[in-house]
Amino acid sequence: IERMCYLTIKEMATISEDVIIVTSSLTKDMTGKEDVYRGPAIRALCRITDGTMLQAIERYMKQAIVDKVSSVSSSALVSSLHMMKISYDVVKRWVNEAQEAASSDNIMVQYHALGVLYHLKKNDRLAVSKMLNKFTKSGLKSQFAYCMLIRIASRLLKENEEGSPAFPAPLSCLRNKHEMVIYEAASAIIHLPNCTARELAPAVSVLQLFCSSPKPALRYAAVRTLNKVAMKHPSAVTACNLDLENLITDSNRSIATLAITTLLKTGSESSVDRLMKQISSFVSEISDEFKVVVVQAISALCQKYPRKHSVMMTFLSNMLRDDGGFEYKRAIVDCIISIVEENPESKEAAHLCEFIEDCEHTVLATKILHLLGKEGPRTPVPSKYIRFIFNRVVLENEAVRAAAVSALAKFGAQNENLLPSILVLLQRCMMDTDDEVRDRATFYLNVLQQRQMALNATYIFNGLTVSVPGMEKALHQYTLEPSEKPFDMKSVPLATAPVFEQKAEITLVSTKPEKLAPSRQDIFQEQLAAIPEFMNLGPLFKSSEPVQLTEAETEYFVRCVKHMFTNHIVFQRKTLVNNMNKKDLENKLILVEPSESHEVLCCIPAPSLPYNQPGVCYTLVRLPEDDSVAATGTFSCTMRFTVRDCDPDTGVPAEEGYDDEYVLEDLEVTVSDHIQKVMKPNFAAAWEEVGDTFEKEETFALSSTKTLEEAVNNIITFLGMQPCERSDKVPENKNSHSLYLAGVYRGGYDLLVRSRLALADGVTMQVTVRSKEGTPVDVILASVG
Repeated sequence: IERMCYLTIKEMATISEDVIIVTSSLTKDMTGKEDVYRGPAIRALCRITDGTMLQAIERYMKQAIVDKVSSVSSSALVSSLHMMKISYDVVKRWVNEAQEAASSDNIMVQYHALGVLYHLKKNDRLAVSKMLNKFTKSGLKSQFAYCMLIRIASRLLKENEEGSPAFPAPLSCLRNKHEMVIYEAASAIIHLPNCTARELAPAVSVLQLFCSSPKPALRYAAVRTLNKVAMKHPSAVTACNLDLENLITDSNRSIATLAITTLLKTGSESSVDRLMKQISSFVSEISDEFKVVVVQAISALCQKYPRKHSVMMTFLSNMLRDDGGFEYKRAIVDCIISIVEENPESKEAAHLCEFIEDCEHTVLATKILHLLGKEGPRTPVPSKYIRFIFNRVVLENEAVRAAAVSALAKFGAQNENLLPSILVLLQRCMMDTDDEVRDRATFYLNVLQQRQMALNATYIFNGLTVSVPGMEKALHQYTLEPSEKPFDMKSVPLATAPVFEQKAEITLVSTKPEKLAPSRQDIFQEQLAAIPEFMNLGPLFKSSEPVQLTEAETEYFVRCVKHMFTNHIVFQRKTLVNNMNKKDLENKLILVEPSESHEVLCCIPAPSLPYNQPGVCYTLVRLPEDDSVAATGTFSCTMRFTVRDCDPDTGVPAEEGYDDEYVLEDLEVTVSDHIQKVMKPNFAAAWEEVGDTFEKEETFALSSTKTLEEAVNNIITFLGMQPCERSDKVPENKNSHSLYLAGVYRGGYDLLVRSRLALADGVTMQVTVRSKEGTPVDVILASVG
């Protein structure tokens, strides 16, 4: 009953105002002779004690930390961790008692003592490093304390990658007698940043032994960790392939799934067929969650061995016919779509046609119809897809019917012999009961009847390149201010091209819906629009990635983001004071010295820059008009500010200060800053749409470039444009290649580049540029030349 009273006191501590009156009773129990009550009394007393009363029980807490009874000592140590949040300075005085408790023979006392010591010293890297060295040399008796020691060492090494003495701690624990400690050490080594294959070898060897352990938990932990290693260092796990193949038949299907997905990452091309057969033998027995993991591993394998796409497509199509939930089916569809898009030889999408015949998921059906409309017209026999698509118009719900109408229009726009049939089908769709379906059918019918390639490219093939949320805001703003001028699409921010290179790591699928966060561009647009000097600059065209103007270790850490508008550029610089905690900076201003063609209009300083708190300043520069050479340039940057010394105790700055300046690295404005990537699904149609009015062509020699792949990557990076038609992938054993790039130049001008590359004693490049304005064409050729 008394222990129940302690629990009641702890729970009522936050809602009762008079709970403090039981302090004397709890203090008496805490120092009493009944050990069974002393531990709970300490925990209850610390729960109700505030910072002002902590000193009154400090003597009792110190005695309890070094108490011979392990439950009392542990209670005092754990309570000390909680009291740090209330009064860190008081608990810091208990460090000697915690040091003494850390040498205890009891495993839990030692574990809790190490935790207290770390939290007392975690803000002092040197003190933490000394503590690690001490316990690594003297050793610990608690396996839990060893695990915490390894995690502390790992965290210290991640914070300070160079010259840290922490790495020997997890490395030495690989020879511990406790399996828990060995696994923790191996896991810590594997998760270290920039860990080489040689440093991974001891950890992988330990995990390989765990793969043959009789304990399922150890086998699961080992294969799960090896799976993570295989993502970055597949060659390091190759030695474990035999052990992993033995786990494929493991009675625990979770272990078998992780083993097969690890083998898919590490296996050779010749082993793909055999692995697929082994997967098919048990895939029906595992949950949808693990089936998704298998599908994602197959997708990664297809990128690694594209010639095996036919085997994988057959396997995936069989999985598609099996029963399963939405996330599982979506993973398969996404995988098939990625294979179709990445492999020109795998254009046949008949598997997907069969799937949508009885697909109950609207999202998947519309996604497949979009793919059929995009890839179907380019297949050898496009007519065979028409029946499947039109069946969706007859049998499905409104959203699927609308997607099917759009897919039909794409077939008619790209295949002249199919156009009469498509027009008839669209006329039937005009009788649909849904407004969206009727509107789409009417619109596409009228566009196709014009039989103009430019119209087809604009309204059917390539669609809108603007941001839909941005267009919604612009239209709303337009309605608020009545004007006789028509709405200008160039006032709408562009939609950024999807980055296919950033593949997400394989994780188990979450069923929680994702919240739509505003894009980076939208955030910058709102921030800049709130500044009066930038209100009339128009829509934000593009924001660059942050560029460092100083080294991270210097006293000032400065980064710059270049915001491009139609006729202006805004330099936004964020500064952080690293190691001058006794000084305060005011009126921080970064001055730029532009070329003769650029004009600095205004500078907005940061009013104050306290230690370790970022400050932002802006510089507005007018861009030159119709000057192709001056579009790029170098800006010299100098930071000027007023320094005021601060009182070391109070942190209050002095009244008077002195002016100072700090020279920063030069800031480059490149051609890619003026261009926004846009995707053109049908480059040929877009090329014809732009026309040859401002077309220009030149030939260049890339003498220092040795391969076509290197030339393609360098051109894409330099121009900052979006590769189309998968032209960024160079086929094997080819001496020539065509690269197609699309973008929009600031001001809203479409910009297309066709680059023909030939390999012979370096790379020769013939560049053809088209735009609806002459300046973007001249800028591209001037920058390349």
